[in-house]
Amino acid sequence: MAAPWLVVGLGNPGPAYAGNRHNVGQMVLDELASRSSATFTSHRSRARVADVRLGTLPGGLPGPRVVLAKPNSFMNVSGGPVKALASYLDVPVDRVVVVHDELDIPFAQIRLKSGGGEGGHNGLRSISSALGDKAYLRVRVGVGRPPGRSDAADHVLKDFATHERPDLPWLLDAAADAVEMIVHDGLTAAQQRFHAPLPD
Repeated sequence: MAAPWLVVGLGNPGPAYAGNRHNVGQMVLDELASRSSATFTSHRSRARVADVRLGTLPGGLPGPRVVLAKPNSFMNVSGGPVKALASYLDVPVDRVVVVHDELDIPFAQIRLKSGGGEGGHNGLRSISSALGDKAYLRVRVGVGRPPGRSDAADHVLKDFATHERPDLPWLLDAAADAVEMIVHDGLTAAQQRFHAPLPD
């Protein structure tokens, strides 16, 4: 039997952070869980998890098994829970998908990749260190850089701006679609779809 997929949504724990740009990965996981009417429960790995079948296969069969995980740790120490879950589920690194905010991508755009650097993202750096490998998949959800000389750390720890909020449901839906397509069709097919110019 094939190993499940492990899809991790990065963010900080607690209601004070829930609407922050830094928590967009966890928002995407909420969308994925809602598609399966699943709820998150506590796991000994220090994460909240939802075990789902993502989408459907030809003939109406349930899609692949996917464990959605939201670490209970703060962003910069996400690696411990991710490593613990990957080990517990026996998930290879190429079946780990991390959904996270990305400053270097404009708001409401999505980019996908496997491996590579962390671009200063402390959550990714922690995961790379804990796994001992950078070859996991990333769904990079664009939040854009702040204007002028505003501090990037402050920017990601603020909620989405008023002018961004109308597009947020669409962005979360698109990022969830990207996760589903990676799981069903592979990274290259998903890149071909989601790296095209997005509609206005």
